[in-house]
Amino acid sequence: METTLIHVVIMFAAAFVGGMMNSIAGGGTLVTFPILLWLGLDPKVANATSTVALWPGLFGGLFGFRREMEDTRSILVRLGITSVIGGGFGAWLLILTPSKTFARMVPFLILFATALFTLQAPITRRLGTAAPATNPRARWWMGAIIFQFFSSMYGGYFGAGNGILMLAALGLLGLSDIHKANGIKNFLGICINSVAVLAFSITHLVVWPRALFMAVAALLGGYFGARTAQRVGQTFIRRAIVAIGLVITIVMLWRMR
Repeated sequence: METTLIHVVIMFAAAFVGGMMNSIAGGGTLVTFPILLWLGLDPKVANATSTVALWPGLFGGLFGFRREMEDTRSILVRLGITSVIGGGFGAWLLILTPSKTFARMVPFLILFATALFTLQAPITRRLGTAAPATNPRARWWMGAIIFQFFSSMYGGYFGAGNGILMLAALGLLGLSDIHKANGIKNFLGICINSVAVLAFSITHLVVWPRALFMAVAALLGGYFGARTAQRVGQTFIRRAIVAIGLVITIVMLWRMR
């Protein structure tokens, strides 16, 4: 598909919104991935390009939440290392998955991500009240590390809705401050996707002109989202994400008939 001015505007807007969503709650892939599919990219290429495009937005979100991230060194180190390993494994699985197989999986991955969004509140509420908020015991660390590994693996493979999984892992450690949790989540997202970005680049799955253009918008959106997190109606954003995810799932399932 030939890129026109309207396509450029839509890509910029999608990446900006996706970066903002990722810094606040997650789910930016639900916006950027369908846009890249609409522009005619192969599903695997669209997923890889979306991952690269949204990665800088996590830096913007991390910078925006920097003041809320005091006394988080132990969490960043332990879960950060876990995230790099799990993200690399997930990216490796995506590279090995044939494009046709991945295309058939996409509607169900998006539906899964949408379900995570819908269940975010009960998941984080249930997990977040179980562990002590300070000096978690070894079993809580073990639970969080295992949970984060599988979350990172999913993040490296597809990633939509992975923010909810990471917030759930932090809930195992009793972290109830949503702004601090979002800052840590952005850092872990950077760790997960760092290996994925490298792997997708080496295997030539990234359409670089579009990825770099969208990355600028995602960086701006990530910082904007973090700085306005307390004033943004997060309930409205989450409801919109769920609606978008369901619509995309239905459309893609219809096209598979």
